[in-house]
Amino acid sequence: MLAADVHAYLRSVAGSGATRVGGFTVRFDEKDDALPFNYAIPDDDSAPTAEEVAELVAVFRERSRTPRLEYVPAAAPKVESALLAAGFKQEGRFPLLVCPPGEVADAPVDDPALRVALVSEDSELWPVARVMNEAFGAGEASDHDVARLRRVLDGGGLVAAAVDTTTGDVVGGGQVGSPHRGVAEVAGIAVRDSHRRRGIGGAVTALLTREGAKAGITTPFLTPADDGAAQVYARVGYRKVGEMLFISLP
Repeated sequence: MLAADVHAYLRSVAGSGATRVGGFTVRFDEKDDALPFNYAIPDDDSAPTAEEVAELVAVFRERSRTPRLEYVPAAAPKVESALLAAGFKQEGRFPLLVCPPGEVADAPVDDPALRVALVSEDSELWPVARVMNEAFGAGEASDHDVARLRRVLDGGGLVAAAVDTTTGDVVGGGQVGSPHRGVAEVAGIAVRDSHRRRGIGGAVTALLTREGAKAGITTPFLTPADDGAAQVYARVGYRKVGEMLFISLP
C-alpha cells in the first residue's frame, strides 16, 4: 500500500535521531526550527488518545518547535479527529503525486543557455542551498543547509542544479531523498524569480525522477504546494494517487 510505504519513507528520513512519543515518530532538526524539518508521523492505523496527543505537543514545546504532523490520512484515518479535538488546525491537504521513472516525460528547458545536471561537490551544493532558501523564504544559506544536502547524497539520494551558462549562476535546483525500499520524495524544487516560466522546475523534476531509477528509486513522490506547481509536475508525468495532510497546533 503506497500510503504505508510513504510513511515508512518519512520515518526513515527522521533517522536514528528520531523521537518516539506514543504512536508517533517525530523528526526534529535541532539547528533549524523551520516547519518542513520538524514534524511527526503517526503509526499506521493508530488511534491516539487525548493523553498521547498532549504528550506529543509537550515534546514539541520542550524544543521550542511548532507541534505539527505531515502524513497520509489514508494510512492513519483515526488520527485527524484526535488532533482536531486538541486544537490542531489544517495547514492544507495536498495531492500526493507519483511518477514511475519509466513514464517520466521529456521536459527540456525553454532557454538554450540553461543547463540542468546532477551535482555532488560541496562547492556545487552551496549555490543550490542558496536558491532553495531564497525560493522558500528561509534566509541565508548556512553550513547546516549544505550538510543536509550532503546527507541526502550520502544516503543515496540526488541533488540537481540548473545553471545559466551565460553567467555561471545557479538559478534552480531540487533533490530526491535517500530511498527507502524504493520510495523517495522529490522536494525542494526551486527557481529564482528572474528565471521563472522557462521550464526549469519541470526539467529539474524530470531529471531527478529519471536518474533516481539508477539510484534504486522506483516510487518517487511529491506534494505540490499549489495548483501551479501541480501543473508543472503533471506535465512531467506525475499523477495524483492520494493526499497528504499537513496539520499543526498554532
